Amino acid sequence: MAWDVLVLLLSLVAPLTPPLPLALIQPASAQPQRAVVLSIGDGDTIRVRQGDRVLTVRLACIDAPETAQGPFGVAARRYLQQRLRIGQEVTLQPKTIDRYGRTVAEVISDININLVMVEDGQAFVYRRYLAACDAREYLEAEFRASRHRYGVWQVEGGITRPWDFRRGPGGAVIPDGTTPGGHRYRCREIGSHARAQQLLRQGHTYLDGNGDGEACEGLP
Repeated sequence: MAWDVLVLLLSLVAPLTPPLPLALIQPASAQPQRAVVLSIGDGDTIRVRQGDRVLTVRLACIDAPETAQGPFGVAARRYLQQRLRIGQEVTLQPKTIDRYGRTVAEVISDININLVMVEDGQAFVYRRYLAACDAREYLEAEFRASRHRYGVWQVEGGITRPWDFRRGPGGAVIPDGTTPGGHRYRCREIGSHARAQQLLRQGHTYLDGNGDGEACEGLP
């Protein structure tokens, strides 16, 4: 009888539970993974090597300013470059695989890189996907950064949040040279698989979302 009551209660509660965001549905191995840093894309994206695999890693639970967001995006990238040197070995704490095929992870050197990006005002807490991390730890770090007016908090209330900026017309423009020509392409606007491979060879590595050496696999 007790089991029947429990099942009934769960059936009543379940519809009230909000669905998980898309990016959190796809599982990733929870085991820590060693990797070597190959490059820094922006303030929350890096490329690493694991054995014979090259992976793009999106830093979990944070969102750094886009490189098109004036000096703040450039500063976030430079800050991350100072914290993670090329060739440095790090530990990844994977959380999920996002829709672009990137490993979403906390990156640990001698410190938690994701957390220190927030602590020093170089990134915001990404509340939409915060469930994968220690929410209290990240939110307290953000509060301290805002109180001391570090980085993105030099502007009253903080700069435009990256997730809002990406919805605007400037979201695809990268003016600081992190992509050749200062423009970030989307696969659907390239038109052909051959053109995508050409752009990849020219340095548009973000088109290879899963690190397999091929850009925009779905294009004809």
